[in-house]
Amino acid sequence: MIATMQDEIRALAEERDAVILAHNYQRPEVQDVADYVGDSLGLSRQAAAADAEVIVFCGVHFMAETAAILSPDKTVLLPDLGAGCSLAASIDGAQLREWKAQHPGAVVVSYVNTTAEVKAESDYCCTSGNAQQVIEAIPEDQEILFLPDMYLGLWLERVTGRKLTIWLGECHVHAGIRPADIERWEREAPDAELLVHPECGCASQAMAFGSERTQILSTERMVDYAKRSPKERFLVATETGILHRLEKEAPGKRFEPVREDAICRYMKVTTLENVRDGLREMKHRITVDEETAAKARLAIERMVAIGA
Repeated sequence: MIATMQDEIRALAEERDAVILAHNYQRPEVQDVADYVGDSLGLSRQAAAADAEVIVFCGVHFMAETAAILSPDKTVLLPDLGAGCSLAASIDGAQLREWKAQHPGAVVVSYVNTTAEVKAESDYCCTSGNAQQVIEAIPEDQEILFLPDMYLGLWLERVTGRKLTIWLGECHVHAGIRPADIERWEREAPDAELLVHPECGCASQAMAFGSERTQILSTERMVDYAKRSPKERFLVATETGILHRLEKEAPGKRFEPVREDAICRYMKVTTLENVRDGLREMKHRITVDEETAAKARLAIERMVAIGA
């Protein structure tokens, strides 16, 4: 049944001249039907470079908005309009404008997990994969407003040595992965390496930061690291969808979630059925008005240009 539907989706994609992009947190069967699977930065770069007329974005709403901004001449489809983001919802454009007014002259760095309206009020965007490089590209005498993820912001203060003014937002999944979870696994799995996403509630703790067994990495770098590491067992502190890709790209190694319940309900609303239906009916098209897109594009293009 799954294979048949995947074949149908691929045929529809060819017919519609569509490329299918899937985030690392998507369902395994959705990842397997995609042309490209990656993190937010990789997907943004793929969207910007896409030759296809249609981009089917198997992720969440802000990711499809970013693709629409980078590729205004393309048709960008989001299979399910319920694919929101708790982190992106933690700040809106009006709140950011008010915050900026309280800090005149500050440089605004917005995590990619934000709406187009927020990006339009920002100087730089970043992802977990290049956030450190973005912060380090800003002159040291500049005040930086970092939003919206407080845990990523705290981790960035540690690795860059810069003092940031941080918005107190969080991802409901990553905030739930606590230092106690890491401590338990360090005791119970002494043979394993820990791969921790910097959005996690434990990432900025000295315990995690200083451990030789702990690597704090974006999802894309988790994949790269696991493939290169001589270790055979890994404990993964991020949304569980990444395990499928890790197992595919580093076969023979053992990957276990630090928390089995680290599941994003928004990422999981995308199914093969609504990918198929989206291609059949060319829905749901995501657009960004020209004024907002023009303001947001510079910050996004800076993100795409900085970092590996």
